[in-house]
Amino acid sequence: MADEWELQQTAAKAVRAQALLEDELLSEAFSALEASYTSAWRRTIIDDVAGREKLFLAINVVGKVRDHLSGVVANGKLAQAELKELAELAERKKRFGIL
Repeated sequence: MADEWELQQTAAKAVRAQALLEDELLSEAFSALEASYTSAWRRTIIDDVAGREKLFLAINVVGKVRDHLSGVVANGKLAQAELKELAELAERKKRFGIL
């Protein structure tokens, strides 16, 4: 079980990450970048292998940033559940005089 402070930090990061994922401006930026990179990728000439590879990587980086934020949200949900479990355990111990 992780330290309670670390769990709280993880849960707080999740709230911030969720806000970023729901932010209209950031969502538009991700979409615009993906569209721009995809369009440029499709316009490359047949001999421009290096250019296509760079654009392919750029498209994937946008997705990885989005995936990272989603992972932070998922980890925060797990941390929040663990914090709830810790609080319930503390309450049971208090109720039965174990603490």
